[in-house]
This record gives sequence, structure tokens and C-alpha cells, in this order.
Amino acid sequence: MNRTRLYPLAFALALVASAAQSEGHGPLFGLATPTLGAGQWSSDTGFMRMASEQGGDWRTRQMIGYGIHEDLQATLTLPLDQRDSRMVANARGGAMMGKPGAVEASLLWRFHREAPRIGVRRESSLLVGVADGDTFGPDARNAGPALHLAAVTGYASRTTYWWLGGGGQWHRAEGGNRRGDLTYATAVFGWRPPIFRGDYPKPDWRLFIEAVAEHAERDRRDGLADADSGGYRLLAGPSVLGLFGAWGVSAGVLFPVEERLNGSQPGTDYRAKLVFTYWF
Repeated sequence: MNRTRLYPLAFALALVASAAQSEGHGPLFGLATPTLGAGQWSSDTGFMRMASEQGGDWRTRQMIGYGIHEDLQATLTLPLDQRDSRMVANARGGAMMGKPGAVEASLLWRFHREAPRIGVRRESSLLVGVADGDTFGPDARNAGPALHLAAVTGYASRTTYWWLGGGGQWHRAEGGNRRGDLTYATAVFGWRPPIFRGDYPKPDWRLFIEAVAEHAERDRRDGLADADSGGYRLLAGPSVLGLFGAWGVSAGVLFPVEERLNGSQPGTDYRAKLVFTYWF
């Protein structure tokens, strides 16, 4: 092949590979530090299920991200289905993807980044977002908008990854009704098996163990605390990420390790999630 044709092709492949590497090693349920490159877009279509002893159904969410510059990313997440969300647990469908039934806009700022050697990064990020109101409880009370703040720090190399983070979601009262405030912490450890450590276009898969701890305050209905709401959950489980050029696919599940819920509430069976990503 003519060299004048090879150079543009090689350059395009390098751009695609660098795009996937820059954002493509994030977890499904936990907080992570990577941001998109300047001018880069991403599309994440997520399918999630929060199953309890009373059943559950799949919810679909769409997340669009844009890299304002290499350390600042804007994100808009919204539901793609209009099903009733009143019985969904007071939790985030994923730390980065927001409440299952709400529209959320957020900014992710990577305020610290260092590379002590080639292929190794240590970095920290802040996440701030606002979400619109939702419904909750068996009688579909209206919930006010919410503010979300979180911080995360971590390490990434060609072999291993880890992130530790935590945040909170605070809700505004709406006509005497108020969703309980939520605080949470996440921990993620990732491993890239030797067979998948080659460069693009070789297949690239990463394995993760993720854990999420949540504490929700009681909801308030007509100004009174709901005895059958709020409590503590600790969940953990595996997830996997596969990268194919500008495409990515992630799948994972969390199971309850410990659960202390107030009053009479159905216990958690599992949380499952499947996400398809495209970078452009």
C-alpha cells in the first residue's frame, strides 16, 4: 500500500485507540476518575435491573458525555423508558449514571493527575450534578430535585486499576414530601489479564470487582417520616469491560453482602447492568 495512504490510516487508528484507552477502563457501579479528551463525545446506553424480593424490571438510560477539555467532562443522563419508578430503591443506578428515573446533568473535573512512569497514572476527580424530581413510595409522591456531589481517587496502569470514592445525594422537599438523602461509598479493583495487554486492534478485556455501600435516610410524606424507608446496604460483585476500537461493552452484577433496612421493606436480590458505549 502507498505510504501516503498508510499514514492517514495509522493516524486514524491511533486516535481511535487512544480514545478507547482514555475513557474505556471505567467500572459499572463505582466512581472513577477518567475524563474524555478535549472535543470528544461518548454515548452510553445502559440497561439496569434492581431486583428485590418483590421482583423488578429492566430500566434503560442514556448517557451523553462531552470533553470540554482533557480534565473536564460534561454529562447528561436521561431515562429512555417512562415506566413507573415509585418502587425503585433509593439508590443510584450507577455512581456515574444517576438515579434510575431522573434526568441528571453533571460535571466531572479531574483536578489531580500525575504519571510517575510510562503507562501509570494517579489521579483524583470531583463530580457535581443536579437531577430533576421523581416519584417514590406506593402512592407515587412527587420528589423534589436533587443535588449530587462526589469525589474519587485512583490508580491506573496497563495491568491493574483501583478507585476509591464516595458521595451524597440531597433532595429538596416538594409539598411536604421528600426523598431521603443518600450517602454512599464505592471501591473498585480491576485487572487486565496478560492475554489482553496487546495494543489495538487486538481484543482488550478488563475484569473488575466492585463494592457499593449506601445509607439512605427515611423518606418524608406529608412532613412525616416514613417508617418503611431508608436503611443501609452493602453490595459487591464482578463486572467485565470489553473494548473494540471505538466501541465498548460492559456487564456486571452486585449481590447484597449486608443489609439493614428500616421497617418492612423487601430485601435486595441483586443489581445487574449492561452498557454499550461508543466514542466519537
